[in-house]
Amino acid sequence: MTAPKFIHTMIRVLDLERSQRFYAEVLGLKPAHTLDFPDFSLVYLRNEAADFELELTLNKGRSEPYTHGTGYGHVAVVVDDVAAEHARISALGHAPTPVKEFKDGEQLLARFCFIQDPDGYKIEILERHGHYR
Repeated sequence: MTAPKFIHTMIRVLDLERSQRFYAEVLGLKPAHTLDFPDFSLVYLRNEAADFELELTLNKGRSEPYTHGTGYGHVAVVVDDVAAEHARISALGHAPTPVKEFKDGEQLLARFCFIQDPDGYKIEILERHGHYR
């Protein structure tokens, strides 16, 4: 028996064009598949690095921001150089948090920063190192 394979995660957005622009600029995600229905639209985003997709769901007619509750944390991506990504994203006019490091004594465990998308979803940007490949 083959193990289940993760294929996508879904988030609800208020402005589909704004969200697509953000994810294209920040993570290089482009539409791979789009479905449009009378009450909602679905856009599946991906890049060449993985076949895992981010599904953007637009519920047409909604103007009130979604709440994230107390359960949502973040999604994470890995990059070769987090400082360079931080500078690139900042130059685009986005506001990532400062780059931080987790260490065990002198041993580097992780180097990372966070950014929020237009709907407030958090994205962790980790440098490729150790466990994070």
